[in-house]
Amino acid sequence: RSVSCSMSVCLRGFLGLSLYKLSASIIFAPSITSQKDYCSVSTTMSSVKQDPASAVFVTCPTMEVARTLSRGLVQSKLAACVNIVPQVTSIYEWEGSIEEDTEYLMIIKTQSSTVPDLTSFIQSNHPYDVPEVISFKIEQGSEKYLSWVKQSTQRAKTN
Repeated sequence: RSVSCSMSVCLRGFLGLSLYKLSASIIFAPSITSQKDYCSVSTTMSSVKQDPASAVFVTCPTMEVARTLSRGLVQSKLAACVNIVPQVTSIYEWEGSIEEDTEYLMIIKTQSSTVPDLTSFIQSNHPYDVPEVISFKIEQGSEKYLSWVKQSTQRAKTN
């Protein structure tokens, strides 16, 4: 019982799939006898960790821009799915004055390793001079959904 609690602390942050597989192999390892051993095992197994998924936020001035960017991201396999949240109020400082605008928020699901290419795509195709592109690693979620995100963003390798 104490074995699984200690391991959860050391392995926190892995995707659900990786956590399950690593936990199963560690729980039954008879040579682990202390908290120190649990952490060293998780450290040596960190190379097994798969590319985590990320959620990326991008704001757009219109629904048309959000849809166009979303379709381009999904078609190019930079995103598995994009949710568009309409009519988000944004308040910010721009060029010395406080601005307030209604925008459309794109919530993009992708692999973390894809975020740099996704960011380049947004910067190249977005009408704003400085588009918002911020990402958050997804630490936990539905194993099936996160596997689908990974599968949907697998791009063909070129030689």
